[in-house]
Amino acid sequence: MTISKAWDWEKGAAPIWLKPSEESYFYAHQWKEQGVRSVLDFGCGLGRHAIYFAEQGFQVSAFDLSEEGVAHLKQWAESKNLSIDACVADMLHLPYPDNSFDAAYLYHVISHTDSKGIRTILSELTRVLKPGGRVFLTFCSKETWSFREAGYPKLDENTVVKTGGGPEDGIPHFYVSLDDIFSLLSDYEIERIRHIDDCYSQGNRRSSKHYFVSAVLARKTDI
Repeated sequence: MTISKAWDWEKGAAPIWLKPSEESYFYAHQWKEQGVRSVLDFGCGLGRHAIYFAEQGFQVSAFDLSEEGVAHLKQWAESKNLSIDACVADMLHLPYPDNSFDAAYLYHVISHTDSKGIRTILSELTRVLKPGGRVFLTFCSKETWSFREAGYPKLDENTVVKTGGGPEDGIPHFYVSLDDIFSLLSDYEIERIRHIDDCYSQGNRRSSKHYFVSAVLARKTDI
């Protein structure tokens, strides 16, 4: 299993990372209707989702491996007079008690590991969620260019390590097929899976595909 590596925010603090993803607006609304109170921002980065969910009235906890990211979130929350429990932590070893959260938001973070690590991370997610807890999470798709065409070195049959500089230099990325998702989330009732191709962004045409998954924890067993 690979050792977790933090995002280098000095190389990647673009304005996009300070704005909530469009999916967070939908899930904040839906989770309110479903009675969700406590939300874990899983791998919070600079804090864009933690801040948004706190502004919507949720009780928010957030963690990230990057000390710089967590410090930014704490300062941001203080400036907005928001109460957010933020800490530096590794998603392989979450610092929360069992059954702590009603929901968790995992946006473009859970894939930063290898084939062994993904099962440890999902086991930790399951542990800290309450029974019936709700999740939104994304996986890198095996159909995307960075897995099929970029030529990055492979750690195992599902994992490449991005190289060439930038904020993700040296960070592993785990990729899945649709069948892999059902296997990995066998303890969950999957509500919806979307396969999204960000085919044009910031002036570049490139296939960058992810699976967007919403699910409910159905049972507590070892993954």
